[in-house]
Amino acid sequence: MDPKLDEAKAHLKEHGWVKIPSVLTKHDAARTLDRLWKAKATSEAGGEETFQPILDPDPSNVRVFYLPELDEVFRDMLTHPTGMELTKSVLGERFLVSNFSANIARPGSQSMALHSDQSIVLPEPWLDIWAVNVIWCLTRMTKENGATLYIPGSNKWTCWNDVPANAPDLLVPFEAEAGDIVVLDGRLWHTSGSNVTKDEDRAILFAYYSAPYMRQLVNWTAKLPKDLQKTLSPELKELFGLSHIGYVVYGDLRYMADKYPKS
Repeated sequence: MDPKLDEAKAHLKEHGWVKIPSVLTKHDAARTLDRLWKAKATSEAGGEETFQPILDPDPSNVRVFYLPELDEVFRDMLTHPTGMELTKSVLGERFLVSNFSANIARPGSQSMALHSDQSIVLPEPWLDIWAVNVIWCLTRMTKENGATLYIPGSNKWTCWNDVPANAPDLLVPFEAEAGDIVVLDGRLWHTSGSNVTKDEDRAILFAYYSAPYMRQLVNWTAKLPKDLQKTLSPELKELFGLSHIGYVVYGDLRYMADKYPKS
């Protein structure tokens, strides 16, 4: 057992987030950032918009969706042992990749809506953790360059009425270095920060995992090319939900004769 990882798991369960430093080297983070810019160009060439007004108030926020389709480096990140171990610690052994996307906050970008990841896809009350977001920092993340802002303790909120009127005053930034990851409980309320720098991008990836009984944000069966699907490892096929059947998550499935032998 890794004592530091055990501490990280406990922090995630109690506080709704945890930061793990140097999961990627600075070199690998820079290399992945370069691949992200190429993925952006590929995505736009394929007709995908990288500015989404429903999410962001201005095009200085660059969004790149469907990363697993665009480059092997992103598919490998989905099964990184550190991210997987922390996700398993709150979602259990079985879960799905709901979405994997990027947000590059360029100078002048403004904040999106305040939300929790569960609040926008599930009706209240949110009584348990049903989603996890693993944020991969490809650049440093600071208050000035648009770091993700969060409200401490908000992972305990269970309904919209729990969100106080002074919520903006409670926001604090996740500050991290290139190569770090920040893991969020799906109930933690957060938003993107504003990038007030003159020339510094903030580039992060969001690997969004969900409980296997939740509908994924992306239909990977439809989105991923069939030729690519054939090359995926069994682990990735399972994470993308590419099987023709779903999980039996809970329940006692002993035969009647075994469970009630005297009936």
